[in-house]
Amino acid sequence: MQTRTTRFQQALGSALVAAALSLGLGTTTAQAQSAQSAVVLPDFTQIVERTEQSVVNIRTTEAVPIRPVHGRGNDPYDLFRWFFGPDAAPQMPNTPPHGVEPQEERVVPRGVGSGFIISDDGYILTNNHVVADAKDIFVTLVDGKEYKAQVVGADERTDVALLKVDAKDLPPLEIGDPADLKKGQWVMAIGSPFGLDSTVTVGIVSAINRDTGDYLPFIQTDVAVNPGNSGGPLLNLEGEVVGVNSQIISRSGGFMGISLAIPIDEAMNVVEQLKAHGRVTRGRIGVQITDVSDEVAQALGLKDSKGALVSNVEEDGPAAQAGIRNGDVILSFDGKDIKQMSDLPRIVGSVKPGTQVDVDVWRKGKALTVKAEVGELTTGSAPQPEPEATASVDRLGLQVEAISTADQQRLGVTAGVKVVQVGPPAANTGIRAGDVILQINNNDDLDVSNYERIVKSLSANENVALLVVRGNNAQWVVVKPAAK
Repeated sequence: MQTRTTRFQQALGSALVAAALSLGLGTTTAQAQSAQSAVVLPDFTQIVERTEQSVVNIRTTEAVPIRPVHGRGNDPYDLFRWFFGPDAAPQMPNTPPHGVEPQEERVVPRGVGSGFIISDDGYILTNNHVVADAKDIFVTLVDGKEYKAQVVGADERTDVALLKVDAKDLPPLEIGDPADLKKGQWVMAIGSPFGLDSTVTVGIVSAINRDTGDYLPFIQTDVAVNPGNSGGPLLNLEGEVVGVNSQIISRSGGFMGISLAIPIDEAMNVVEQLKAHGRVTRGRIGVQITDVSDEVAQALGLKDSKGALVSNVEEDGPAAQAGIRNGDVILSFDGKDIKQMSDLPRIVGSVKPGTQVDVDVWRKGKALTVKAEVGELTTGSAPQPEPEATASVDRLGLQVEAISTADQQRLGVTAGVKVVQVGPPAANTGIRAGDVILQINNNDDLDVSNYERIVKSLSANENVALLVVRGNNAQWVVVKPAAK
């Protein structure tokens, strides 16, 4: 017996073929069959049947302080004090001092979210923000069974939390590979939007590796995700979980067509550390970085603007010990290409501290490889912020002088010039008096005479890259010299 969906699809295909014939368009049998098959949509019912039992509703509670109602406490003099003041009655034994009310708490509902089972022995994956600061966590399965859950560990940076319930023989979801996702591919979410448990929504992958400035690259979809969906699975057509629904981009607070999911491979890397240690350790190398602009890439002889530009190297940090310098462009780390600046912190963070890795950098017009030992990112370790942008070189109104011995020692260099006066158009690029120029294009043998000679020889038709240092931050700045 045909299902209603199948009959509808066949009818729609036949209608399209009939429309083509009525317009006088010739069609072969193969073309007619192709037209019918082209309108067949995925059948999500079997996926739901296979995966729904693995998705859970998560509700949390919190304790809030309450103040006792005057005259209803255990102290019989409460009402007396209410009318005549806190010192008007004697203090009863085992009661708070006069004027200090006891701090009582009551447990209230806090929020609702989603999660999914990742192992048959009771491990459940969800978002950190679903369970953060909760007093109690309750997990409810589709069949109505409820368990009290404990937090094994949570990672605020990736918004991943691992829960454990005392249960066995639970149905885990199969883990998929986000690397296989393509734009336009169908995906499905199951969760508890607004507390409506086991709600299914579908859509397509809108973008992959979406960089939002957070620590992770996200999977962007147009699957309807609302408050309560957080922590639920994003599934492919094979019923495999490929992401953890985590965020929406919205001006209203509700779904507006853009939802973001944490790639499941990134989440599972966090889960393994949480399961083993209860916390996540991340690598660091001690650099500040910025993007590589097209102009800088062209001036430095790079084929494209990929990579992360080193603007500051932490003294005695892992990068400094490896020989990485201000102005280097990091092209790859541990064999992984740095396509954009934000890739570097994520890749470095995924490497186990103490690991020796190869770092490919671009310096003075050529690539070279250095070895670095990855350090550990601690709470006190600074993230890798973008430094203040600085500026560039002369024939643009710059006057320079030799750098002092103190500046040489501070910067760890033996050559360079110091800017003492700035005029247009260099001033438009942000250069200020006091900045130090360490390099012009690939020439780092700078003193005042070499600087002046190089500047005089510059072509007015080509951009020039200057490595400028302000404070402890270095930045490549591109300037187009004026005509001679």
